[in-house]
Amino acid sequence: MISAFTGTQVREAEQPLLDSGEGAVLMQRAAHGLAAAVVRELRRRGRRIYGSAVTVLAGKGNNGGDGLFAAAKLASRGMRTTAVLTADAAHPEALAAFLAAGGRAHRLAPENAEEFAVLAAGDDAIIDSVLGTGARGGLRGAAAELVSLLQELRPALVVACDIPSGVDADTGEVHWPVLPADVTVTFGGIKAGLLADPGEGYAGRVELVRIGIEHRLPAASLLRLEAPDLTALVPSPGRRDHKYSRGVLGVVAGSERYPGAAVLSVQSASASGAGMVRYLGPERVARHVLARTPEAVVEEGSPGRVQAWLLGPGIPDPEPGKPDGDEQLRRVRDTLEAARAAGQPVVVDAGALGVLPARCPAHWILTPHAGELAAFLSRRHTARGEAAVTRDDVGSRPLHFARLAATDSGATVLLKGATTLVASPSGAVFSQSEGTPWLATAGSGDVLAGLLGSLAAQYAETAMDDDGPFAALGIAPEDRWAAAAAVAASLHGRAGSRASDGGPLTARALLRELPGTLAGLGNGDKVT
Repeated sequence: MISAFTGTQVREAEQPLLDSGEGAVLMQRAAHGLAAAVVRELRRRGRRIYGSAVTVLAGKGNNGGDGLFAAAKLASRGMRTTAVLTADAAHPEALAAFLAAGGRAHRLAPENAEEFAVLAAGDDAIIDSVLGTGARGGLRGAAAELVSLLQELRPALVVACDIPSGVDADTGEVHWPVLPADVTVTFGGIKAGLLADPGEGYAGRVELVRIGIEHRLPAASLLRLEAPDLTALVPSPGRRDHKYSRGVLGVVAGSERYPGAAVLSVQSASASGAGMVRYLGPERVARHVLARTPEAVVEEGSPGRVQAWLLGPGIPDPEPGKPDGDEQLRRVRDTLEAARAAGQPVVVDAGALGVLPARCPAHWILTPHAGELAAFLSRRHTARGEAAVTRDDVGSRPLHFARLAATDSGATVLLKGATTLVASPSGAVFSQSEGTPWLATAGSGDVLAGLLGSLAAQYAETAMDDDGPFAALGIAPEDRWAAAAAVAASLHGRAGSRASDGGPLTARALLRELPGTLAGLGNGDKVT
C-alpha cells in the first residue's frame, strides 16, 4: 500500500532534525536522490551523461537549494549545467556549491524569459525546483512567463523537485501555469497532491527518495492500494461455500429509456464473483437482463435473501414536481429504507443519488462522476441557502469535494475520474489510478457499479470483521468500506487497461476482462 502525506505532515516530521542542525544532511540526501533520478531517466532514454546539458529552474527557498545541489552533483559527472534563478535570492550554500562545480547561473527577468525558455527547452533535461511544498498559490511574474513558454516548447525531459511548481502538495489543486513533469522526485514521503487530480496529471512518474524522516511521519493523509493488497483483499470462495454464502446482490437499475445500464451492471456483478444477483425492474428491462445473464433471478415482489444492494444505474433523476413519480425510483426509496433497517451495504449510483436521505450510513457507497457530485452537493447546499457547486468546481478540487460529500452525507463517496478518489466520512481517502483514458466510454460506470455491488455482497458477512482481510492490512474499521470501494476502482481500471491494450474499448470488452483480472490476482499475477 502506498502512503501519501500532506506537505505540513512532512515538514513537521523534518522539524526536529532541522532544530538539531541536521538540515544540511537532509538536503544533501534529497539532492543526491534527485541527481540520481535525472541520470537514470537520461540513461533510460538512451542519452549519455557526460556532455549532456541540464537547466535547473531554482527558486529562493529550500526547494531551489535541493535543485542547485543536485545540479552541482550532475556537473561533477560532466554535465553542462545552467541555473535560471527565478527570485532575487537563492539558497546561498547551494548556489556556491553549484558555481564551484562549474555551473553557470543567470537571474531571470521579464526581458530574458523568452531567451531562457528557448535555451532550456533545447537541453537534455530541466529540473523544476522553483516552488516547494510550503508554497501557497502559483508562479508569478517572469517565472510564470518562463513556464508558460516552456509548456509551448515541450522540453525533452522535465524532472520536478519534490512537487511540480504550482501543484498544491496537500490537495492536488493546480495554480497555473504548471510545467508537466515526466518524473517527480519527492522526498521523505509521497505528497498527497501527487496522487490526486489535477495534480497527478502533471506529476508524471513519482519516485520517492528516503531522507531519514520516514519513521517520524504520522498516519497517512491518503492511501493507494497496490497489486499485493488486491491479492489479499479480493474474495476467494472456500471449499464449502455456496451461492448464498458467496454473497447475494440485489439490483434496482435500468429504465425504459436506459435498459443497457441494468444489463451491464447485472452482468458485471455476476462476472465478478457474486453468488447470485437478484434483479428488480420493469418487465421489458428484465427480459434484456436475462438474455445476457440467464443466471440472474428476476424478482417481481419482495426479493429473497440479499446481502447488499446496487441502486440507480440507468434510472433518470427524479423529475421536478414528481418526487415519487417513477416506479424504479419508488423501488429505490423502499429499498433504501429496508437496507437501513437491516444494516445492509448499498452502492448508490446515478438516479438514486437524488433520493438519498440527509444522513446515510458509512457502509452506503455513493459513486458519482464530477457532474453528479456537483448536482448532489448543490441540492444540499442550496437547501441550506449556500452556494451551488459546479462541475468545474469539482474538477479543479476533487479531493476537497469528495471529502466534503462524505462528511456532509455520512456515506462513503467514490468520485470517478482519471484518478478515482474514495473518501470515508472519517476523513481517510483512497486514490486509485490504474485505468486508461479509453475507459471514458458509455457503460463503463455501470460495469464499475456492478463490480462494486458484487464485492459489497461478498464482503458483507465477515470481511469487515477485526479478523478479516482489511484488518490484516491495518485498515481502521471506519475506513474498511472505503477500502472496499478502492478495490473495485483498482480492479475496474486494471480490467480496462487489459481490455484497451492501448486502443478504444467498449463496456462489453471491459466486462470480458473482469474474470481474467480477478483470476490473475488470485494466482499471484501482479497485474500492472
